[in-house]
Amino acid sequence: MGLKKEFSERDVQRMRNLIQGKNHDRTVAGVGYQKKEEIHKEGDIWEEGGRTWTIKEGIKQNITKLDSAKKAASVPLFCPKCSKIMKKKIDPEYYRSHKMCFDCVVDFEHELRKSGEWESYQKNIKNDRIDNMIKDFKVFMEEKRYEKSDSFVTEAGDVERWLGKIDQDRVDEYIKETVEYLESLKQ
Repeated sequence: MGLKKEFSERDVQRMRNLIQGKNHDRTVAGVGYQKKEEIHKEGDIWEEGGRTWTIKEGIKQNITKLDSAKKAASVPLFCPKCSKIMKKKIDPEYYRSHKMCFDCVVDFEHELRKSGEWESYQKNIKNDRIDNMIKDFKVFMEEKRYEKSDSFVTEAGDVERWLGKIDQDRVDEYIKETVEYLESLKQ
């Protein structure tokens, strides 16, 4: 009995490819749309599909709005000052505030005490904290100033409707008095 099926050129080419170990080679040329391929280098930033992309260390990465927050929250494996491993539990807290490990902060503060600059350093820290409190307070008050609250839920679960508006002049006076008090705490 003979073989009744005829093989097409495509089938023959496929068999040749398999025998030669070219398993993934094409046997037919495809026709159609092909997207223009863009070649990007290390550090390039481009927009594609509604997202922003870059290449870091040879890897294509998406750039998000939270990248700066991720960078600020992350703690490196090694201290940038002494190059030792930051393995103590307290190191991440000290890195976020001082950008160095706990041991380096202790050494730094010891040198400040020896040179007589410790009091000035402490005053600067306290004043910075007060400045941050003032900034946070102003932001909080501006949010509360424009908050809409026409009703109030009591402890009993009753909803009370209130009429009236916030006295803007009184709010401004309260903010001014509070900021003045906080400023007076500075050294």
